[in-house]
Amino acid sequence: MAATRNVTPPKYNDITGAIRMLAVDAVQKANSGHPGAPMGMAEIADVLWNRHLRHNPANPKWPDRDRFILSNGHGSMLVYALLHLSGYDLPIEELKRFRQMHSKTPGHPEYGYTPGVETTGGPLGQGITNAVGMAMAEKLLANEFNKPGHEIVNHHTYVFLGDGCMMEGISHEACALAGTWGLGKLTAFWDDNNISIDGHIDGWYTDDTAKRFEAYGWHVIANVQGHDSDAIDAAIKAAHAVTDKPTLICCKTIIGAGSPNKEGTHDVHGAALGADEVAATREHIGWKYPPFEIPAHVYEAWDARTKGAGLEKLWNNKFAEYKKAFPKEAAEFERRINNQLPADWAAHAAEFIAKTNEKAETIATRKASQNAINGLQPALPEFLGGSADLTGSNLTNWTGAHHVSGKKPGNYISYGVREFGMSHIMNGMALHGGFLPFGGTFLMFSEYARNALRMSALMKQRVIYVFTHDSIGLGEDGPTHQPVEQTATLRYIPNMEVWRPCDTVESAVAWVAAVERNDGPSSLIFSRQNLAFQKRDAAQIAAIRKGAYVLSEAAGGKPQAVIIATGSEVSLALEAQKALAAEGINVRVVSMPSTNVFDKQDQAYKDSVLPKGVKRVAVEAGVTGGWYKYVLDGAVVGMDCFGESAPAPELFKHFGFTTDNVVAAVKKVMG
Repeated sequence: MAATRNVTPPKYNDITGAIRMLAVDAVQKANSGHPGAPMGMAEIADVLWNRHLRHNPANPKWPDRDRFILSNGHGSMLVYALLHLSGYDLPIEELKRFRQMHSKTPGHPEYGYTPGVETTGGPLGQGITNAVGMAMAEKLLANEFNKPGHEIVNHHTYVFLGDGCMMEGISHEACALAGTWGLGKLTAFWDDNNISIDGHIDGWYTDDTAKRFEAYGWHVIANVQGHDSDAIDAAIKAAHAVTDKPTLICCKTIIGAGSPNKEGTHDVHGAALGADEVAATREHIGWKYPPFEIPAHVYEAWDARTKGAGLEKLWNNKFAEYKKAFPKEAAEFERRINNQLPADWAAHAAEFIAKTNEKAETIATRKASQNAINGLQPALPEFLGGSADLTGSNLTNWTGAHHVSGKKPGNYISYGVREFGMSHIMNGMALHGGFLPFGGTFLMFSEYARNALRMSALMKQRVIYVFTHDSIGLGEDGPTHQPVEQTATLRYIPNMEVWRPCDTVESAVAWVAAVERNDGPSSLIFSRQNLAFQKRDAAQIAAIRKGAYVLSEAAGGKPQAVIIATGSEVSLALEAQKALAAEGINVRVVSMPSTNVFDKQDQAYKDSVLPKGVKRVAVEAGVTGGWYKYVLDGAVVGMDCFGESAPAPELFKHFGFTTDNVVAAVKKVMG
C-alpha cells in the first residue's frame, strides 16, 4: 500500500513510539477507539509540538499561546498522548481510563474536560471551522490591540484534519472564507492516508484537494512525506514564511503506521488492534516497554514545561511594557480575555431597557433587535456581529458598525451564504476569547446550522444566534421559509436558552440576558411583521428575566383560566382575554418569551404564574408538542403541519390563529 501511494514509511524511535503505543494500549484496554490516526500522524505531531508549538502546559489558558485543534477528533488518543507527554495535568491514570465514565479522556476531545483541549472535536469538519474562527479572532484582536513595537497578540492556529473533514460540506464553507480573509497564521495539516471507515476512499473521494485549496486562496504545500520529520519541519517553516494566506500542508501518511499486519487498511481506523497485533506492533517499532510505561528519556524529550514557562514569561514581560505604555488598552484587553462585562454594564443595560419602555414603539421585533444592538454596543466593544448574507433582513448591523474582511479592523462580518460555517466560526471565536460573537439568519435556516448550535451548548460557549422571520408571519415566501418546528426543537437543545419576545421591551431584555449569560449560547427569535407594544409596570419588566410572567391579570385578580403565549401570539391572547371578559370569563394572560429560563425558576414562582388547578391554553404559531408540559390537560392553539404561500394575515386566519378560535379553546377546556 505504501509503495503504490509513494509514501515513505516511518523510521521508528521512542519519541514517536510513545504516541503510537499510548494510542494502541489505551484503545486496546478500552476495547474501543481509533488507533489509526494517532499512529499515522505521530511524526507530524512530534515535529509540530516539539519544534514549533508555543504553549505552556502549566497554564493552558495563556492568552498568546498557539492553538492546536484535532479536527479528526476520533483520533483523540493523539491529543491525549501529546498533552500527557508534554506535561499537562493529564496523568497516565487518565489515559488508562480512556473512554470510561467521568475520565478526562473521553472518546472524542471535549472542551472543559481535559486541560489543553481547545475545542470539542468529533463531528468531522467542525474542528477546522473552529480553527478558522480562532484565526479570525487572533487577526481581529491583533488589529485592535497591537501597537508599533508592542505585539501582545501574535500566535498561530494549527489544525490536524483528515479525509472525512475534507468531505464534509462545512469544511468548504469555512476554508473558502479563510482564504478570502488571508489568515496567514492558520496552518492545516491534512492527514492524506486514503482511508475512511468504509475502506479505501478512491470510490467516493477523488477531489484534487490541493487545487481546491489553491482556488480558495490558500498557500498549498503538496506531497509532503508525512513520516519524514525533516520534510514536515521544512513545510511548517514554509507555511510561516507566507503571511498573507492560510497554509494547507498535504501530508502523505500510512494509517496505523507501525501495525505490521493492519497498517494502511480500514481495519486499523476504528477498532482495537487485538492482543496479537498489539504485541506484533511493539516488536515492529522496537518499543520495549509494557503498556502505559513511558521511560524517563522519553518524558525528558517531550517535556515542554520549562520552555513553555519561559515563553509565557517573555510574553508577560512584553505585556507589562504594553500596560505601562497603554494602560487603558491593556485593561480592556484583560477584561475581554477574561470574559468580564464592563463595570458600568448593569447601569447601561437598565437605562436602555427603561428608554425602550418609554418609547412604546410598535415595530417588528427584528427591528427591536437592531435597536437593542445599537443601544448596547457602545458599552460592548467586544460585540462582533454578522449575518449569513441577510444583513438587510436580519438587521444585525448597527450605527457605527464597520465591515471587516480580515484586511482591515472592524466589527461586522459578512459570512456569505454559510449558516453552518458562520455558526461554528463563531464558536471558534468564543473559544479563542476577546469577542462576543453574534450572527443572524432566517429561523428556517437554523436547520443548516443545527450541529453547530448543539456544539455551542455542549461547550457552554457565549454565542448569540439571531433568528428572524420566525413563523408563518413570513407570509408569501411559503412553507420552505416558514419555520413551524424550529423554535420548538431549539428549545429541546440542552443548555440552549431560547427567547421569542413579543415586543420591543421583551426584545431588549432578551438581548441583555444573552449578553450576561456566561455558561452557554442564546437563540433570539424575532418577527418580520410589526408587533404591538405592551404596557407593563416595573415589576413586570423585571419579571421578564424569569422567562414568563403575568402580562395581564384577570379581572378581579382571580383567573378562571390562563392563556400562555409567545411572540406575535401575545397580542392574540390579549384580544381573546378581552372577548372572554365581555362574557364574564376572567382570564390571565402569561407571556412566556423563554420556556428554558422559566423552567429554571423555583416552584413557588412557577405556581405564582401558572396557578395549580386553573385550566390553561397555550398559543404559538408552531408545532404543539412542547406546550403540553405547561397546559397539562388544557389545549394548545398551534399548527402541526407546514404553512402555505399567502399574505401573513390570511395565513394566521387560515391556520386558526384568531380571537374566536382562542376563545373557543378556552371555553372548551373550562367545560
